[in-house]
Amino acid sequence: MTSMFDSYQMAGLRLPNRIVMAPMSRIRSNPEGLATPSTATYYAQRATAGLIVSEGVQPSKQGQSNPSSPGLHDDAQVEAWKPVTAAVHANGGRIFAQIMHGGRVAHPDTAGAHPVAPSAVALGAEVFTPSGLQPAPEPRALTTAEVPAEARSYADAARRAVAAGFDGVELHGANGYLIQQFLSSNANLRTDRYGGTTANRIRFAVEAVEATADAIGPDRVGIRLSPGGQVWNVVEEDVLTLYTALFEALAPLGLAYVHVLETADEDVLIALRKAWPTTFILNPGGQIAPTPGTKERGEHWLAQGADLISYGRPFLANPDLVERFRTNLPLAEAPKETWYQGGDRGYIDYPSYAHPAR
Repeated sequence: MTSMFDSYQMAGLRLPNRIVMAPMSRIRSNPEGLATPSTATYYAQRATAGLIVSEGVQPSKQGQSNPSSPGLHDDAQVEAWKPVTAAVHANGGRIFAQIMHGGRVAHPDTAGAHPVAPSAVALGAEVFTPSGLQPAPEPRALTTAEVPAEARSYADAARRAVAAGFDGVELHGANGYLIQQFLSSNANLRTDRYGGTTANRIRFAVEAVEATADAIGPDRVGIRLSPGGQVWNVVEEDVLTLYTALFEALAPLGLAYVHVLETADEDVLIALRKAWPTTFILNPGGQIAPTPGTKERGEHWLAQGADLISYGRPFLANPDLVERFRTNLPLAEAPKETWYQGGDRGYIDYPSYAHPAR
């Protein structure tokens, strides 16, 4: 029986275990979107994960969703990431950069530009800005001629990620951000080649992935998806049909992996597992669920055919999560107020498990 602690070969990378650190926004970059020395410490502390996927990194100022989030759209940002990737590699780890375009989940006070999206449909929620929560404005609908440039922005960021020392990239196609906005039926009201039919709704995701694979090689590219997930008020119709079509379009590219959140019924996810030819990563925590994913749930999904299991929140307060799982040690919890507050508290001050003195 497959164990979380078995090694795994993924697109030229040997992973020492099957536990992935999932991407999590930490909102601790400087105002220029630069990673900091604390960023390097944070990821290096967690390098025993089989694979680390970084927090969401904006591919352009237009794509920035959160204040104090890092970027990969200028040379200074590339240089700032180099000590981070070097620290992870020095500690024996592997790290992919998650490329995240916020689309309509954004605000002009954060990005310095009006949000763009598939259609001019307001989010109907508040978003984070430098001055606190504010209502998300109605986004500007991209013209048909503009859409390919937004798809290429993922590829541009991927080139910079490789230059910064990342082992690969993951396109953020989940959680209501730009790629999922194109997939959805309520955020995407287009009648051109990017909307309406299933084939048109998946087109933006496919073009973004194709451009990225062409830029850095498909074996360095993954995509994260949340089939049927409703974060940031997205709605998807006929989830299995939609994602089966997407998988069929992406499968010939030979990507490193797909990274799927447990946001649909188990039979849907098992069908998608069977439809995907390369590495399948499953996150058992869903979308910021009331409780984080557990070791037991991860083992269940390994038995169902997942290759790797990703965890988010358990890694916050447990930099040694792999060892804690291996030896059944108790897990520490990270108070929610420290998830995004900035500074080193609740970021790099969690110790590895201290065994009681005998």
